[in-house]
Amino acid sequence: MTHPVCALAQPIRPIRNPLLRGLQCLRCDAEYPIRLAHEGCPACRAEGVHVGLRASYRADATSAPLMPYARGFSLGEGGTPLYAMPDLARRFGVARLSFKDESCNPTGSHKDRMTAIGVTQALDFGAHTLVLASSGNAAVSAAHYAQAAGLACEVATYDGMPAAYARALDAAGARRFAFADNAGRWAFVRERAALAGYFALTNYSLPALGSAPLAIEGYKPIADECLEQGGLPDHVVVPTARGDLAWGLFAGFRDLLVAGRIAKLPRIWAVEPFARLSRVLEGGALDADYPGRTAQFSTAGATVTYLQWQAVAATGGGAVVVGDDQARASRRLLAQARVSAELCAAGGLAALSQLRERSAIAADEHVLLMLTADASRDPSWPDPV
Repeated sequence: MTHPVCALAQPIRPIRNPLLRGLQCLRCDAEYPIRLAHEGCPACRAEGVHVGLRASYRADATSAPLMPYARGFSLGEGGTPLYAMPDLARRFGVARLSFKDESCNPTGSHKDRMTAIGVTQALDFGAHTLVLASSGNAAVSAAHYAQAAGLACEVATYDGMPAAYARALDAAGARRFAFADNAGRWAFVRERAALAGYFALTNYSLPALGSAPLAIEGYKPIADECLEQGGLPDHVVVPTARGDLAWGLFAGFRDLLVAGRIAKLPRIWAVEPFARLSRVLEGGALDADYPGRTAQFSTAGATVTYLQWQAVAATGGGAVVVGDDQARASRRLLAQARVSAELCAAGGLAALSQLRERSAIAADEHVLLMLTADASRDPSWPDPV
């Protein structure tokens, strides 16, 4: 699928939400000022726990979703369609099955929602360069949004970045720096983030903390859109690497709960290509490495964050491991239903099957699957015959 992107958007002067107080620790609630650099919570780090931060709003704030900016940079992201899939619902034995199609965002993935807020923050703080570690959808999104906003963009990629993504970055004028592993990529971003005028969009810490806290807020409106388009789901199934999207969904539904617009939180299920969060939920260390190999390019990686742990723990959800063969079988089913999905997103269907088999999802419930991107740039596409 081709996703047209504006060459240059009209410049804007970001306006912060007056309800925004600053940043707050996800674990201990310690409060900190908003900065361009994201180092997590120093108080928790002193205890040996590596925890990220979140946006903090005034205690009397009850609107939903609460967002850090009243006016910000945009290329028209959001408002993506939600599709009802009654035939697949019957096949998997649930009352309702819905797909939220994030491939309809300007650059073709859910990352545009996070990037838009990230670029807004960069403009707000007078930054001149967006820097991030990504070899996939986040890289493409950041490159196009930065170009449209008049910012430079530097991307730390893996050595073997797929050609389709490399071409997209080159076309948007981003500078690419290749590294063999996460340690090299994150060290590069960390060095840049320490320089004046650089804004780091994605994680650059080890143990991992997650992406820029205000930027992650960009995912919260998905919850409101889902409620308006298809009603409150009982379960949300999310392909997950370090949990930015999963946590953003949790935070969005939490805002709706506080505002009295919903009566309960949906259970969030993180879909992973090999056991990471699953092992943490079984007692493994949150800051350990859990390496594995996978063709599910967008959710590869060996790290777990407090973000993703909180998203599933606070909602009564969990983690589901879906191997590549299971994900490919699910993608074939989706193709028959005329749905295009990157491999990790297709894995959500296999996760649903597992959750039904173990009775974690009941037959009378509504399940929402997040389609993070389509198959057009997926390096695993087409699937082996």
